[in-house]
Amino acid sequence: MAKTVDEAFRTFHQRLTPSGTQTEAAKSHRASIEACLHSNFQITRFFQSGSFGNGTTVRGYSDVDRFASIPPDAQRQNSATMLQLVCQTLENRFPKSGVRIDSPAVMVPFGVDVSERTEVIPAYFVRREKEGHQTYKIADGTGGWLLTNPDTHNAYVAGVNDSMGNRVKPLIRFLKAWKFMRDVPIASFYLELRVAKYAASEQSIVYSIDVKRVLKTLWDNQLAALQDPVGISGYIQPCATKGQKEDALNALALALERAEKARTAEMEDRIEAAFYWWDRVFAGNFPTYG
Repeated sequence: MAKTVDEAFRTFHQRLTPSGTQTEAAKSHRASIEACLHSNFQITRFFQSGSFGNGTTVRGYSDVDRFASIPPDAQRQNSATMLQLVCQTLENRFPKSGVRIDSPAVMVPFGVDVSERTEVIPAYFVRREKEGHQTYKIADGTGGWLLTNPDTHNAYVAGVNDSMGNRVKPLIRFLKAWKFMRDVPIASFYLELRVAKYAASEQSIVYSIDVKRVLKTLWDNQLAALQDPVGISGYIQPCATKGQKEDALNALALALERAEKARTAEMEDRIEAAFYWWDRVFAGNFPTYG
């Protein structure tokens, strides 16, 4: 329980932050997947990316993303074909795991613990940037390819976070928690960069203010495609399909309405009411008032 909204957000963040330990089962799965990919595709690198790579995971919801760098001679012109090939290879190796495509990745859902669930992203090396970070191309969901650079994107988010007193990554985590807890079909990568870009122009971060402001920013621009702030990936789409975007906008409208009610209640010193509305935003997972 908590007495103030700020205390509640700090408590909430502690709950959302993974312990940092990885189960022995998860380590074993990683090794098994890597061995399979190396045997079939001679991968040259298999590294962690996404939320786990950037410190913005949400406990109980975020799975592990891993890039599999596949040599050019194994590349397929159509990225959907490459995903199907990797999926079939992993399905043959792990036939009871429910392997499936979730573009730009192949999902390998081991066990019941989300930390055991791995998304394998087939990637091809394109170039090395001036700072030494490697740019890859990955599936774009339409058969084509999208340029991305996990290290450069992580460095951008980390730089904004450092400049704002380490309060940006928690803000990203809150928006991702809303996405997961309300099953909102917005890409985590989009949210991560959208929140970081928003925070880069702010003077300070107050969670109860800025969660609401980010939701309003998302609503005001109607989940427009985001121009990559580091200039690697072009325009980053928020959702995979038009239908998903419509669903996401409906969820966003409701979340913004509730967040605005929470902020109004807090400003009027109706703290218990503020807790109530934040709890509605986060699907009953926000700390209790008291």
